[in-house]
Amino acid sequence: MKYYLIVGEASGDLHASNLMKAIKAVDQEAEFRFFGGDLMSAVGGERVKHYRDTAFMGFVPVLLHLRSIFSNMRMCKKDVIAWNPDVLILVDYPGFNLSIAEYIHKNTDIPVYYYISPKIWAWKEYRIKNIKRDVDELFSILPFEIEFFEKKHDYRINYVGNPCVDAVDSFRKNAPEGRDSFIKRNNIPDKPIVALLAGSRKQEITANLPMMIEAMKEYPGYQPVIAGAPGIDRDFYKPYLGEGACIVFGETYNILNNAHAALVTSGTATLETGIFRVPQVVCYATPMARLYSWLKKHFLKVKFVSLVNLIAGKEVVRELVAADMCLENVKTEIGKLLPAASKERAAMLDEYDRMLEILGEAGASERAADKIVALLKEKGV
Repeated sequence: MKYYLIVGEASGDLHASNLMKAIKAVDQEAEFRFFGGDLMSAVGGERVKHYRDTAFMGFVPVLLHLRSIFSNMRMCKKDVIAWNPDVLILVDYPGFNLSIAEYIHKNTDIPVYYYISPKIWAWKEYRIKNIKRDVDELFSILPFEIEFFEKKHDYRINYVGNPCVDAVDSFRKNAPEGRDSFIKRNNIPDKPIVALLAGSRKQEITANLPMMIEAMKEYPGYQPVIAGAPGIDRDFYKPYLGEGACIVFGETYNILNNAHAALVTSGTATLETGIFRVPQVVCYATPMARLYSWLKKHFLKVKFVSLVNLIAGKEVVRELVAADMCLENVKTEIGKLLPAASKERAAMLDEYDRMLEILGEAGASERAADKIVALLKEKGV
């Protein structure tokens, strides 16, 4: 069968690539065409456009690139119809993907499946109308979404488990190198590592990384290691590298596997850090921080921004967002987690274990692939 996938960021590239591998295991004649990244290209098929050419975050960047965004949307819609896949699989990235879903549903008979459902429970809940109308099957990776979609909105979904568990489990099974080898190969000083995961987009990195690095100067006995974002040149990071921090590209899991603690920009990375059982502080600076904090208080539907806290249903990791994201707070919160015997560190590790029980076992990609192929066969594809 023919599968067309659309991804808009690095985490989607990772999870879509694992889904593609799992689909190939149950459909040996699977053909892929996609908007995606390098990991998807490594699985096979034809990449139409790289996600870094389509992803823009924040009001101003989106406004400045409207012409490019609309051009990409038009091209994507035409390309899907021209290739005429057996199914269109959308992966997160709702601003772009829900527009594609509406067009394809209205103009074709191509089934529209959504893997990693839009987080409308946090923001823009009105989008449930579009999902009910335009999406044939929704595949959820967060357990609390079952109640939101099925009980609150009477929309049946398929919970398949979380692919981050799969990705970390696969990494560990492949016998990752030890700490001594890792730091020697990357020329990292022999100190306990604090991972700096400042986001996958330039705007996020510019907003968060300088404060992360500045905060770590308070703790010279620890070595900050930046996880270089895919698709962003080393030159972009140069202004930050003369201040004691190292950078490693393409090895985020290796960094986390060898990290003592972490400063993490909110997103999938917070969950991955939790699965690796690395104590963390969530750091998310925003423009107009006070306005954002007011909007969060009055309009966001959830208490937390990090997936760890949302899954646990309580504050497990400290979130420094918008007005709370300041140098003194970062210093204070990471300082609580650095001592090996600190009560804050021990409590966080215990809560990580509880979160992993809630998520369930590895195998989300395989369960999603089995269900996708089975549903298509039921429809006579």
